[in-house]
Parts: sequence; C-alpha cells; structure tokens
Amino acid sequence: MDQGPLVVEETDAGAELVRRFDRYNPVKAAFWVKGSDEGRWYLYIASDQFDERNLDVAYGEILRLADQMASPYLDPFEVKLIAGSDPLAKAVSDIHERYPGTSAIRFGGKNLGGMSVEGAYIYPSSVSTLNP
Repeated sequence: MDQGPLVVEETDAGAELVRRFDRYNPVKAAFWVKGSDEGRWYLYIASDQFDERNLDVAYGEILRLADQMASPYLDPFEVKLIAGSDPLAKAVSDIHERYPGTSAIRFGGKNLGGMSVEGAYIYPSSVSTLNP
C-alpha cells in the first residue's frame, strides 16, 4: 500500500522527536527513507551508542517521547534505530560531507547505502539546527 509523499508536518514532527531523543542519546544522523520495497516512509535515527544490549531501551524512549508529543503526524512504529556504523548512516554522513549546511536535503537517488530507495529526506548533520 503506497503511503504517498512525505509531508512537512511529518518532517517537522520527526525533527522534534529527533531533537528530544538527542537529549537522551546523541544522534549521529536522522533521515526519512522510503524504500522501494516498503511502500511507506520510515524515520531512521542513527547513533554510535546503539547496540543489541540497549536497543530495546532506546525504542522504549522513542515510545515515551512520541506519546508526550501526541502528534498525529508521527507513528513511533515507523521509527527505526540503527547504529552509526550502519551502511545507511554512513551514506548519509557522506552526503553531509558533500553538502554541508543547515538545511534538509531531499535525496532523489535510487540507492542509499546499498538500499534501493524511492527517496529520502535527510535532516542536517547538527541536531541543534533542526527546525521546530
């Protein structure tokens, strides 16, 4: 089932979640991806502090923060937490190096970190520059 385009209300709600989560666990990269095989957008949050021992606790924090936000534009079950060493996180870091700045980047490529994608919305590398 095709979810459609990513709208500004979703990117704003995602930015707010990432900002709040960064206070709990330093965020290395944050971005929305619509995989070619998935049909929906997912918010990826990458951190160097994620591993198999603490991922369940980090997801619990995502649920808590999303509940606090109570945004109709953010489904906490569409958030994926990944390690900073994940190929997707590395690809986003490469994009940040090529296009530094404080604006989000719309990625229209077909491949991101080895994943076939329809598109991506990449937040700036510094969480402090995310728009409210």
